[in-house]
Amino acid sequence: MVDWTGGAIRDDDSAIDVKLIDLSTVHYLSGPIKVIDKDGIPAKPGDLLVVEICNLGPLPGDEWGYTATFDRENGGGFLTDHFPCATKAIWYFEGIYAYSPHIPGVRFPGLTHPGIIGTAPSMELLNIWNERERELEENGLQSMKLCEVLHSRPLANLPSTKGCRLGKIQEGTPEWEKIAREAARTIPGRENGGNCDIKNLSRGSKVYLPVFVEGANLSTGDMHFSQGDGEVSFCGAIEMSGFLELKCDIIRGGMKEYLTPMGPTSLHVNPIFEIGPVEPRFSEWLVFEGISVDETGRQHYLDATVAYKRAVLNAIDYLSKFGYSKEQAYLLLSCCPCEGRISGIVDSPNAVATLAIPTSIFDQDIRPKTSKVPVGPQLVRKPDVLKCTYDGKLTTTKNPSATT
Repeated sequence: MVDWTGGAIRDDDSAIDVKLIDLSTVHYLSGPIKVIDKDGIPAKPGDLLVVEICNLGPLPGDEWGYTATFDRENGGGFLTDHFPCATKAIWYFEGIYAYSPHIPGVRFPGLTHPGIIGTAPSMELLNIWNERERELEENGLQSMKLCEVLHSRPLANLPSTKGCRLGKIQEGTPEWEKIAREAARTIPGRENGGNCDIKNLSRGSKVYLPVFVEGANLSTGDMHFSQGDGEVSFCGAIEMSGFLELKCDIIRGGMKEYLTPMGPTSLHVNPIFEIGPVEPRFSEWLVFEGISVDETGRQHYLDATVAYKRAVLNAIDYLSKFGYSKEQAYLLLSCCPCEGRISGIVDSPNAVATLAIPTSIFDQDIRPKTSKVPVGPQLVRKPDVLKCTYDGKLTTTKNPSATT
């Protein structure tokens, strides 16, 4: 599988490719794969597709990846109000470990996984998606809660002919035009699985996906070498090209047997994920807390998004005391094996979220101490991540470089 951008992001010394990327073309996926049983009978609507991840890794000969933040005017991100510029860090792989010349002093094992794995929707389910997401986009501005947190990011990603990729269907034909105007974009996870970005879906994991069409039409992609919970910089895992070996089984009638609808129809179900036995082992963590009070001091009611945002900002500010730029800390927390939790969701008015960072990934002790934090040259982490300045418009410079 190619990386999710189809190779648009390069292993070079500039972030201009991130700043100018065409985000209408996402994601590049492998599939759809028709699944049949040993008797040649395809999966049927109402079945449960069992997908076991047997093996996966970087594409041989292409052992590198990247983490990035998008320009505020071109995608933005979870903390785009704090980090409006496009940035990029390149990572190189040494077996199961990753290191970056742009974020020195850290090295960690990756928990490699596909960000996207899912079945195809039926026409009925596709219409449900488009109707509810269009309603959100049309009426969502009446509730400014999401916009205040995420600013310029869209409320939904509706069908569009711009940047649409439809496999072997010839672009410009009536068939292509019809499908492009109703086909769901792959940005969010939905009832079919899709872009769930669950970092623990590595070797030995199983995914129990509902089947909505004959053959299931399984697709996958968006390979990640490593990711932190939340993938907070948006382009936030260590994105890479890769390979994936899968084994499938079919539980006949499994949707009704194992999945409980959470909506007005039997189609409103969600997949089940079984985590495999392979993952990095860490014994010591530094945990940062956030509550649902935003940076301006405004109180929100049990808002886990605001609480997690504050936990991430607290961690970024803390790591900046140890010689890292805040951009370095932001990208690191998006792709290292940190763990996010909704720790409290019942004690009004504050939700409590936490972000736990494994301390052993650093080459220095980052725990609080009674003595003053050393600030000697040995702890000044240079060079910084690759950056583009934020000017409120997507234009190239005369001499794009690591500092433009």
